[in-house]
This record gives sequence, C-alpha cells and structure tokens, in this order.
Amino acid sequence: MGCFSIKCGLLAGSVFGAVIAILGGILIPVGDMIIERTVKKEAVIEPGTTAYDNWAASEIAIYRQFWFFDVKNPQQVVQEGAFPEVQEKGPYTYKTRYLPKANVTFNPNNTASFVLPLGAIFEPSMSVGPEEDTVTSLNLAVAGAYSLLPPASHILLDMVINSTNSSLFQHRTVKELLWGYHDPILKDTIGLFSPYNGTTDGPYNVFTGKDDISKVSVIDRWRGETKLSFWNDTYCDMINGTDGSSFAPFVDKDVPLYFFSSDICRSVSASYEKTMNLKGIEVYRYSLLPSTLASPVDNPDNKCFCRNYETTKNCTLAGALDISSCSDGRPIFISLPHFLQGSEYLREVVLGLHPDEEHHKTFLDVEPITGFTLNFAKRIQVNMMYGPAKDITVLNKVKDHTLLPLAWMNETATLDDKTADMFKRELLSRIDMLEIVQQVLLIAGVIIFCVCLIAFFCVRRKSKENSISATL
Repeated sequence: MGCFSIKCGLLAGSVFGAVIAILGGILIPVGDMIIERTVKKEAVIEPGTTAYDNWAASEIAIYRQFWFFDVKNPQQVVQEGAFPEVQEKGPYTYKTRYLPKANVTFNPNNTASFVLPLGAIFEPSMSVGPEEDTVTSLNLAVAGAYSLLPPASHILLDMVINSTNSSLFQHRTVKELLWGYHDPILKDTIGLFSPYNGTTDGPYNVFTGKDDISKVSVIDRWRGETKLSFWNDTYCDMINGTDGSSFAPFVDKDVPLYFFSSDICRSVSASYEKTMNLKGIEVYRYSLLPSTLASPVDNPDNKCFCRNYETTKNCTLAGALDISSCSDGRPIFISLPHFLQGSEYLREVVLGLHPDEEHHKTFLDVEPITGFTLNFAKRIQVNMMYGPAKDITVLNKVKDHTLLPLAWMNETATLDDKTADMFKRELLSRIDMLEIVQQVLLIAGVIIFCVCLIAFFCVRRKSKENSISATL
C-alpha cells in the first residue's frame, strides 16, 4: 500500500510538473499578447495615455547648438578671388521647443491638429561665449540680391552696395546672425532664423492611432495640405512619416523609418545602424543614408530636388539641398555639417572644413517596443551661394559659384536619468517580470516533471525487484 501511494504521488507530481510547464509555455504567447495590447493602448495619442503625456509637452529638454564659420580671409576673397578660409566657432547653445503644443484639437477622422510654438532661450553655461561674440560671415543681403536679381540689375545693385558701405562679408554678432538685424541694403530685418521667437511651425495634422496603431504620429497634413508645393514633383512633394519624435510601436529594424522635417522642406528616411544601450534601455540607432543627399547621378530619385543646373554643375554635386523654393527665393542650401557625404569639390573651394562621421551625422535612437525616440541629434548646415558678377565690384574677382557654410546646428535631446528610471519601472520592469514568471514556470515544471517521473520509474523498478525476491 505504501509503495502504491508513493508511486501515485510521484505520478501526480509528474502530471503537476507537466501542467506547470505547459502553463509557462502558454504564458509566453499570452504574455506577448498582453504586452502588445498594453503597449498599443498606451501608444495612442489621446488624453490619459503615456504617448499623449509625452506628445503634448515633452519633459525632455531640447537644445539647439550652433557653430559658426568665421571667414579668416575676407579681403583676399574680394580683392584677389581667393578661396574663402573658415574656422569653426562654437557652440552657442539655446533651449528650444520648451513650449507645449498649442491649439490641440482632436478630429472625427482620428487625427489631432496642433501648432508648434517656437522659442529660443540662450544657455550661457553651455556656450563658448556670449551672444555678443562677433563673426565674420557672408553678407546675407548681398548674396541674396545677387541670386534674386537678373544680371541686368547688377549695376544698380553695385551702386546700392557701395552707397551703404557694404561688402561681400560683414561682421555681426551671434545674436544678430541667428535672430535678425536691420540690414542697410534691404531696409528690413534679416537673419538665418528670423523671425523665430513668437512664431509657430504648422499647423500639423497627425493620426492618433486610435483606429490603426501603425499610423500613430504619421503626418496627415502640414499647413492644411497633404503634400508639399516646393518641388513641383509628386515624389519630392510627398509628406512621409512622423516628425521623428515617435513612431509606431514594435519597430522592425529591417524597415526604414520615415520622417518629415520642415527645416529642410522635405521628407527623409533613416535606416537601422546598430543596437545600443541607453541608460539601461535597449534602443535601435537609425541614421541617414548617403543616398539622402546624393546627386541624381547616384540616386535618380533626387533629380526633382535639383533646382539649378548651373550652380550644381548639371546636378552632379552631392551633399547639398537647394531650399530656395521654400525660403522666398533666397539662395540657401542645406547640407550635413562640413559637407559630410558631399562632393569633394565643395570642400576644395572652401578651406578649413573637416567632416567627421561621429560628430556630424544625424541619428535617432528609438526604443523598439514603444517606438519612442529617446535620444537624437539632428545636424544640419546652412549655406548660401555667391558667384562671379562682372558688374558687382565685390564679386568681379570671384571665379566660380561658391557654396559658403554660414553655420551648422545640432538639435539634440536625450532622456534624463529620472525619465529613464520611470521608463524602465513602468514598462520594461513589467515586461521583464512577466518573462521571468514565464521562464520560472516553464523550468520549474520541467524539473518537477522529470524528477517525479524518474523517481516513479525507480520506485516501480524497486517494487518489481522486491516482488521477484519475495517469490523466490
């Protein structure tokens, strides 16, 4: 009777272990379903969700760092036609995007409308000097008028330049170059980012993801339109993806991420580069491919971004995007800092440039489960074009069209320790706990099943041996 009870107990233990193991196995897909459902619910942009709290007013500080290109030989350029030689000066840092989204409206078609208030606060402790530091830079009015006016008007332009004691280059403070100064030629306020403070970007219309989570944060309209009107081409005028601050959850690293940037008047894509650890959180790093700013010779899709065959040498120059069509005709070109990934020619006619992949590329660090961007660096350089003109004194020695860097910007943000701890506590720790429970149940069940089953056969064998001995 005792042996029988032991065998029954061991058999029951084996069954119990099998049940525990099966339960652990079942919890794997069930747990994944719970995680997926929870994440998708919290990723929807609507009041009360985690996504909405971060979307409406990000707690992560965003900064814009500016480096200026100080021209060291302005007289030689004007009088001898020498190549300009520049020296980087910076950073000068400003806190930006510190204001929450404004005019937020939820629409019946599962989109949300809003505008982004713009503002910049100087951060002396993060800068190499005060805003009053001076820089020798291109005269924005001279370069702009040269490009906008037909050659027949160059004599008149030369008279205006001389009457205002202007030249091809000027000395301006950091504050003036960025946010504006009164120009004697144009009789108006101009600057690289003027006007900025007190203005808005948008309005934007983005999908909330309520009916389709794969579309969350994707831009439906910008300034009321579903496409751009800058490039006169269906492909180049597309508004693709989000604004880069977040993407749909459960990111597939084999699929590029698309985002639209109003700073450069176009959409771009970023591809997976590597997996990294950011303050204990696994993130996917995405970066722009060289094909983004490649010449149409290497990337035919970029043909519609080529606006001027003369200044781009028949669209063979790589690394610079002409955005004059979205900047009131001003000869402004956007590139990566120091013409990273650009044609060698751009660095041959401007001396002192030293592109570096690590410091000058644009990247996004995206948490793959939620799709939230936890760290990023958007790095762009502002350039202006000037060229030869026989009827303009300050340009008649210039030999060829020159794309001169004025400043480059690093817009960057990363989650702080407090936010990282909250992120790990509220999301990752729960996922980890569920996975631990799954593994414990599975392993414990298998061990119990195996131990009890082995013991059962041992007892059974022993019982048979005892029976045989008794018979003999």
